[in-house]
Amino acid sequence: MSKYVRFIAAPLIASALITATPLLAAPKIPVEQPAYKYTLVDSFEVKGRQGVTSDGNYYYVSGSKALYKYDKTGKLIQSNESPFDGYPIPANHIGGIDVFNGEVFVSAENFMDGVGKDIQIAIHDADTLKLKRSFAFEPSSGQQEVSGICVDTDKRTVWMVSWVGEESGRYIYEYSLDTGKYLRKVHLQPVPQWIQGIHYWKGKLFVTADDGNADYDEPDNLYRVEVTDKTYAPVIREKVFSEVKRQGEIEAGGVDPKTGEFLVLFNRGSRIVLGMVKGYYPGYDKEISEVYRFKMVPVAGKPLKK
Repeated sequence: MSKYVRFIAAPLIASALITATPLLAAPKIPVEQPAYKYTLVDSFEVKGRQGVTSDGNYYYVSGSKALYKYDKTGKLIQSNESPFDGYPIPANHIGGIDVFNGEVFVSAENFMDGVGKDIQIAIHDADTLKLKRSFAFEPSSGQQEVSGICVDTDKRTVWMVSWVGEESGRYIYEYSLDTGKYLRKVHLQPVPQWIQGIHYWKGKLFVTADDGNADYDEPDNLYRVEVTDKTYAPVIREKVFSEVKRQGEIEAGGVDPKTGEFLVLFNRGSRIVLGMVKGYYPGYDKEISEVYRFKMVPVAGKPLKK
């Protein structure tokens, strides 16, 4: 190499180093972590197979065609096995539920072999479990099924999720609690597979997803959704449910506001195909539905306020 080439190369190399310095010094992007640590407390068997929620005084459980109310010891104290009486739009299936201000919010639809239609939000009295009123979903939203529902108690809105994948399952859908008016949909990034439930707690949305394969003993998961006023929201895995007695089908869940425990319903023993029970796994001749209770402690180490 000649002196001339070395003379030209030196400043070019120096210039390249100066240009690259900001890139080398750029701060690292923090990796999102779970907001809570979850420790199993216990579990108890229930009649319903779709979801569980609590107002702090009772547990409310949904079956595909029924609503149940349990005391805090796990004793069944009330049932409504004709929940669709009075529905303005005929329905045959209930998904996840939530309870707020003395009312049980029900995600209802007509569902068969993985296909849902005639979605509606039905509000039942928490004392009697009977229907009080309902309002239909907005078809232009693109939602094609409803598997879960929750109330954002701070914004006074209602969120719904879709178990059906593709376009419908990539979003969560928001409605006004007071008017029933459709507000918007938010794109989940990344998208959990087979969303079963949604719950609002302390400024965050949590979704349960039936994304494990029970045939291979793969666990299902809980995700946290960081919703803002944007049209999309980051999704962070909160928990892998490895503690259940047998891997099966996760359903909807929610937080007990008095104890700060996360409640989630699991079904085991049955083989699920397109959302329908199609036989049983070896050792089972019926499906078993159980509510699991988990103590939630913020990762920062401070206990939740009761």
